[in-house]
Amino acid sequence: MDKFKSISISPKSLEAIKSFKLPEDLAFGKVMAPIMIESNYDNGKWDEFKMVPYQQLTLDPTCKALHYAQEIFEGLKGYYTNAKGPFLFRPEENMKRFNLSAKRMAMAEIPEESFLDGVDAITSYCSQFIPVSSGDSLYIRPFMFASENSLGIKPSEKFKFLIVASPSQAYFKSGSVKVLVEEDAVRACPGGVGHAKTGGNYAASLLSMINANKKGYDQVLWLDAVTKENIEEMSGMNFFAVYGEKLRTPELTETILNGITRKSIIQLATHLGYKVEEKTMKVSELVEDVKSGACSEAFACGTAVIITPINTLGLSNGETFPLQHEQGPVAMKLRKALLDIQEGTGDDPFGWRKTLSPQQ
Repeated sequence: MDKFKSISISPKSLEAIKSFKLPEDLAFGKVMAPIMIESNYDNGKWDEFKMVPYQQLTLDPTCKALHYAQEIFEGLKGYYTNAKGPFLFRPEENMKRFNLSAKRMAMAEIPEESFLDGVDAITSYCSQFIPVSSGDSLYIRPFMFASENSLGIKPSEKFKFLIVASPSQAYFKSGSVKVLVEEDAVRACPGGVGHAKTGGNYAASLLSMINANKKGYDQVLWLDAVTKENIEEMSGMNFFAVYGEKLRTPELTETILNGITRKSIIQLATHLGYKVEEKTMKVSELVEDVKSGACSEAFACGTAVIITPINTLGLSNGETFPLQHEQGPVAMKLRKALLDIQEGTGDDPFGWRKTLSPQQ
C-alpha cells in the first residue's frame, strides 16, 4: 500500500488476480486484465481511488457521456522483457495530456499522484500477465466520462475515472502498412477538439477507415480541414517521412494530437544524429518526393503501433506510390532504439523508463 499510497487495494481485486489465467491468443486489446482502478467525482471532489475486480458498468440511459460525448482517454504500455521490469514509458506525459484534454472537454482534472499511482498499481499487480515477446505489452487505458444523468445540454458535474489494462500482442502484425490519403472527409477543424484525446476525434475517422479497408488499405492519412492540402496525422497515430538523414513531420497545430511517441522520436532521432524538421507538409509535394525517391521511406508512430513503416501511399483517384524502402531502415533503427529503452534492453539516456516492483 505504501508504494501506491493514494490507491486503496481491495481484497477482492487480489482474489481476481489469483484466479486469472492468461489465454494463449491475445491479439491487441481483446483480453482484459482482471483488475481496474476507479474513482468518482461529485460535489467538486474525487472520492477514493481504488483497485477493484474488472467488472461491467451500469449506466442510466440519460448518462451525459452517451449523449454529448464528454469523454477522454489515454493509452500507455507496461513492459516485461527478458525477466526485467515491469517498466513504464514516460507516464507523466500521459498524465499531463490527460488533464489538458480534460480542460478542453470541460471536465474535472485528475490529481497527478492518483493518476500515476493508479497506472503504477495496475501495472505492478498485472506484471505476471505481461507478454514477454518484444513488441508485446500490457496496454493501459486510463479514461474518464461524464456520469451525470440528465438530457440537458450543459457540462456534467459528475465524472467517472477508470484505468483498465489489456495484455496485448503487437498492433500491426504485417510489419508495414498501406496508407490512403483522405482527400474528401475531414477529421478535425481549427478551434475544435482535434488536439484533445477524446473519442469523437476517432469516431470521425471510422467511415474513412472502412472505405480505405475496402480498397485494400490499412490506414488513412488526414489532411487539414481548410485547404485539404497539408498533411496532419493518421487515424490515431502521427506521421513521419524520411529524406536521407533527415526526418520530416507536420508541425503541431490545434488539430493534431501531441503524440508522446512522436515527441520521443524527435528527441531520440536527434540524439542518433538525424536532423528533424517540424513544418507544414503538402501532400502534393510528398507524392512527388516519393515518386522521385527523395523521400525514401515513411512511417506511422504511436503508443499502440510503436513505429510502423509505410510501404505504399494511395490517392482517391486510384494512383498508388510505393515507398522505395517498404521496411524502412531508418524506421526500423528508430523502432529498435525506442523499444530498447521501453523494454529495458538498452540504455536510457533520457530517463524515460520507469521501473516498478512486481506485486503478487
